[in-house]
Amino acid sequence: MTSTRVFCLGFHKTGTTSVGLALKSLGYKVTGPNWTNESDPEKILELAIKSASTNNAFQDDPWPLLYREMDEHFPGSKFILTIRNEQKWIESVVKHFRADSTRMREWIYGPGRGYPLGNEEIYVDRYRQHISSVIKYFERRPEDLLILNVDEGLDWPPLCAHLGLAIPANEFPIANASYNRNSLGAKTKRYIYWTLRRRGIISWGESPRDIFRR
Repeated sequence: MTSTRVFCLGFHKTGTTSVGLALKSLGYKVTGPNWTNESDPEKILELAIKSASTNNAFQDDPWPLLYREMDEHFPGSKFILTIRNEQKWIESVVKHFRADSTRMREWIYGPGRGYPLGNEEIYVDRYRQHISSVIKYFERRPEDLLILNVDEGLDWPPLCAHLGLAIPANEFPIANASYNRNSLGAKTKRYIYWTLRRRGIISWGESPRDIFRR
Protein backbone atom coordinates (compact mmCIF):
# COMPACT_ATOMS: atom_id res chain seq x y z
CA MET A 1 0.00 0.00 0.00
CA THR A 2 1.49 3.32 -1.12
CA SER A 3 2.11 5.83 1.67
CA THR A 4 0.86 8.83 -0.32
CA ARG A 5 -2.76 9.62 0.46
CA VAL A 6 -5.14 10.64 -2.31
CA PHE A 7 -8.25 12.66 -1.54
CA CYS A 8 -10.97 12.91 -4.21
CA LEU A 9 -12.76 16.22 -3.87
CA GLY A 10 -15.49 15.88 -6.47
CA PHE A 11 -19.09 15.96 -5.31
CA HIS A 12 -21.21 12.83 -5.67
CA LYS A 13 -22.23 11.98 -9.26
CA THR A 14 -19.02 13.37 -10.76
CA GLY A 15 -17.30 10.09 -11.53
CA THR A 16 -16.24 9.45 -7.95
CA THR A 17 -16.96 5.73 -8.10
CA SER A 18 -14.94 5.31 -11.31
CA VAL A 19 -11.95 7.16 -9.88
CA GLY A 20 -12.23 5.11 -6.70
CA LEU A 21 -12.15 1.89 -8.73
CA ALA A 22 -9.15 3.17 -10.67
CA LEU A 23 -7.27 3.98 -7.46
CA LYS A 24 -8.10 0.55 -6.09
CA SER A 25 -6.73 -0.98 -9.30
CA LEU A 26 -3.52 1.00 -8.75
CA GLY A 27 -3.08 -0.54 -5.31
CA TYR A 28 -4.70 2.03 -3.06
CA LYS A 29 -6.91 1.13 -0.12
CA VAL A 30 -10.03 3.14 -0.94
CA THR A 31 -12.90 4.18 1.30
CA GLY A 32 -16.04 6.28 0.81
CA PRO A 33 -18.73 7.35 0.97
CA ASN A 34 -18.62 7.37 4.76
CA TRP A 35 -20.90 8.37 7.67
CA THR A 36 -23.84 9.47 5.51
CA ASN A 37 -26.10 9.72 8.57
CA GLU A 38 -23.69 11.94 10.49
CA SER A 39 -23.88 15.75 10.38
CA ASP A 40 -21.68 16.90 13.26
CA PRO A 41 -18.56 18.44 11.62
CA GLU A 42 -16.36 17.76 14.64
CA LYS A 43 -17.42 14.11 14.83
CA ILE A 44 -16.94 13.69 11.07
CA LEU A 45 -13.45 15.19 11.22
CA GLU A 46 -12.52 12.91 14.11
CA LEU A 47 -13.72 9.86 12.16
CA ALA A 48 -11.94 11.05 9.01
CA ILE A 49 -8.57 11.44 10.70
CA LYS A 50 -8.94 7.97 12.18
CA SER A 51 -9.92 6.50 8.80
CA ALA A 52 -6.93 8.15 7.13
CA SER A 53 -4.62 6.13 9.37
CA THR A 54 -5.81 2.83 7.85
CA ASN A 55 -6.74 3.88 4.28
CA ASN A 56 -4.90 5.95 1.71
CA ALA A 57 -7.53 6.92 -0.88
CA PHE A 58 -10.83 8.64 -0.18
CA GLN A 59 -13.80 9.43 -2.41
CA ASP A 60 -17.37 10.74 -2.19
CA ASP A 61 -18.86 12.22 0.99
CA PRO A 62 -17.61 13.65 3.27
CA TRP A 63 -14.13 13.94 1.79
CA PRO A 64 -14.77 16.85 -0.62
CA LEU A 65 -15.60 19.05 2.37
CA LEU A 66 -12.47 18.16 4.32
CA TYR A 67 -9.69 19.08 1.90
CA ARG A 68 -8.30 21.88 4.07
CA GLU A 69 -8.19 19.72 7.20
CA MET A 70 -6.78 16.70 5.35
CA ASP A 71 -4.13 18.89 3.73
CA GLU A 72 -3.14 20.17 7.16
CA HIS A 73 -3.11 16.78 8.91
CA PHE A 74 -1.52 14.83 6.05
CA PRO A 75 1.00 17.03 4.21
CA GLY A 76 2.28 15.65 0.93
CA SER A 77 -1.10 14.22 -0.04
CA LYS A 78 -2.48 14.40 -3.57
CA PHE A 79 -5.92 15.77 -4.42
CA ILE A 80 -8.27 15.09 -7.32
CA LEU A 81 -11.24 17.27 -8.24
CA THR A 82 -13.74 15.64 -10.59
CA ILE A 83 -16.16 17.97 -12.35
CA ARG A 84 -18.87 17.75 -15.00
CA ASN A 85 -21.37 19.99 -16.74
CA GLU A 86 -23.55 21.39 -13.97
CA GLN A 87 -26.81 20.70 -15.79
CA LYS A 88 -25.85 17.07 -16.33
CA TRP A 89 -24.71 16.92 -12.72
CA ILE A 90 -27.95 18.18 -11.17
CA GLU A 91 -30.03 15.96 -13.44
CA SER A 92 -28.02 12.96 -12.31
CA VAL A 93 -28.26 13.98 -8.64
CA VAL A 94 -32.03 14.42 -8.81
CA LYS A 95 -32.47 11.14 -10.67
CA HIS A 96 -30.38 9.27 -8.11
CA PHE A 97 -31.46 10.85 -4.80
CA ARG A 98 -34.81 12.50 -5.62
CA ALA A 99 -36.59 13.17 -2.29
CA ASP A 100 -34.38 10.88 -0.21
CA SER A 101 -32.59 12.84 2.50
CA THR A 102 -29.48 12.16 4.54
CA ARG A 103 -27.97 14.08 7.43
CA MET A 104 -24.72 14.31 5.46
CA ARG A 105 -26.42 16.14 2.58
CA GLU A 106 -28.12 18.44 5.08
CA TRP A 107 -24.64 19.35 6.29
CA ILE A 108 -23.51 19.98 2.72
CA TYR A 109 -26.54 21.83 1.36
CA GLY A 110 -28.24 23.20 4.46
CA PRO A 111 -30.87 22.19 7.03
CA GLY A 112 -33.99 20.75 5.42
CA ARG A 113 -32.18 20.42 2.10
CA GLY A 114 -30.87 16.90 2.36
CA TYR A 115 -32.66 15.95 -0.86
CA PRO A 116 -32.23 17.58 -4.30
CA LEU A 117 -35.78 17.42 -5.66
CA GLY A 118 -37.12 20.95 -5.39
CA ASN A 119 -33.75 22.24 -4.19
CA GLU A 120 -31.99 22.16 -7.55
CA GLU A 121 -30.88 25.80 -7.57
CA ILE A 122 -29.43 25.51 -4.07
CA TYR A 123 -27.56 22.35 -5.03
CA VAL A 124 -26.08 23.90 -8.18
CA ASP A 125 -24.99 27.03 -6.30
CA ARG A 126 -23.26 24.85 -3.69
CA TYR A 127 -21.65 22.78 -6.44
CA ARG A 128 -20.25 25.91 -8.12
CA GLN A 129 -19.04 27.30 -4.80
CA HIS A 130 -17.21 24.08 -3.97
CA ILE A 131 -15.37 23.91 -7.29
CA SER A 132 -14.36 27.56 -7.04
CA SER A 133 -13.13 27.18 -3.46
CA VAL A 134 -11.02 24.11 -4.23
CA ILE A 135 -9.38 25.70 -7.26
CA LYS A 136 -8.61 28.87 -5.32
CA TYR A 137 -7.16 26.91 -2.40
CA PHE A 138 -4.68 25.10 -4.64
CA GLU A 139 -3.95 27.94 -7.08
CA ARG A 140 -0.36 28.30 -5.81
CA ARG A 141 0.16 24.53 -5.64
CA PRO A 142 -1.13 23.25 -8.98
CA GLU A 143 1.07 20.16 -8.72
CA ASP A 144 -1.02 18.91 -5.80
CA LEU A 145 -4.42 19.15 -7.53
CA LEU A 146 -5.58 17.22 -10.58
CA ILE A 147 -8.83 18.38 -12.20
CA LEU A 148 -10.63 15.69 -14.20
CA ASN A 149 -13.57 16.70 -16.39
CA VAL A 150 -15.77 13.62 -16.59
CA ASP A 151 -17.48 14.95 -19.73
CA GLU A 152 -14.13 14.76 -21.54
CA GLY A 153 -13.62 11.13 -20.52
CA LEU A 154 -11.55 9.44 -17.84
CA ASP A 155 -8.31 7.61 -18.63
CA TRP A 156 -5.08 6.52 -17.01
CA PRO A 157 -2.47 9.02 -18.31
CA PRO A 158 -3.45 12.16 -16.34
CA LEU A 159 -4.23 10.19 -13.19
CA CYS A 160 -1.01 8.17 -13.24
CA ALA A 161 1.08 11.23 -14.09
CA HIS A 162 -0.42 13.06 -11.11
CA LEU A 163 0.39 10.16 -8.80
CA GLY A 164 3.79 9.34 -10.30
CA LEU A 165 2.74 5.81 -11.21
CA ALA A 166 3.12 3.67 -14.31
CA ILE A 167 0.11 3.30 -16.57
CA PRO A 168 -1.45 -0.15 -16.11
CA ALA A 169 -2.35 -2.42 -19.01
CA ASN A 170 -5.97 -2.85 -17.97
CA GLU A 171 -8.75 -0.59 -19.15
CA PHE A 172 -9.77 2.37 -17.00
CA PRO A 173 -12.82 1.28 -14.98
CA ILE A 174 -16.02 3.19 -15.66
CA ALA A 175 -18.95 2.90 -13.25
CA ASN A 176 -22.46 4.30 -13.66
CA ALA A 177 -21.79 5.26 -17.27
CA SER A 178 -24.67 6.88 -19.14
CA TYR A 179 -23.83 4.99 -22.30
CA ASN A 180 -24.11 1.26 -22.83
CA ARG A 181 -20.61 -0.15 -22.35
CA ASN A 182 -21.88 -3.63 -23.18
CA SER A 183 -23.20 -2.79 -26.62
CA LEU A 184 -21.47 -4.41 -29.58
CA GLY A 185 -20.15 -1.05 -30.79
CA ALA A 186 -18.69 -0.14 -27.40
CA LYS A 187 -17.09 -3.57 -26.99
CA THR A 188 -15.60 -3.41 -30.48
CA LYS A 189 -14.10 0.03 -29.91
CA ARG A 190 -12.59 -1.04 -26.59
CA TYR A 191 -11.10 -4.16 -28.17
CA ILE A 192 -9.55 -2.16 -31.04
CA TYR A 193 -8.26 0.56 -28.74
CA TRP A 194 -6.56 -1.75 -26.23
CA THR A 195 -5.15 -3.98 -28.97
CA LEU A 196 -3.51 -0.97 -30.61
CA ARG A 197 -2.13 0.25 -27.29
CA ARG A 198 -0.64 -3.09 -26.32
CA ARG A 199 1.00 -3.45 -29.74
CA GLY A 200 2.51 0.03 -29.50
CA ILE A 201 0.67 1.30 -32.57
CA ILE A 202 -0.80 4.20 -30.60
CA SER A 203 0.82 5.98 -27.69
CA TRP A 204 -0.22 5.59 -24.05
CA GLY A 205 -1.10 9.28 -24.00
CA GLU A 206 -3.88 8.90 -26.57
CA SER A 207 -7.41 8.34 -25.34
CA PRO A 208 -10.23 6.44 -27.08
CA ARG A 209 -11.77 9.79 -27.98
CA ASP A 210 -8.56 10.81 -29.76
CA ILE A 211 -8.45 7.58 -31.75
CA PHE A 212 -12.05 7.32 -32.87
CA ARG A 213 -12.27 10.98 -33.86
CA ARG A 214 -9.69 10.33 -36.59
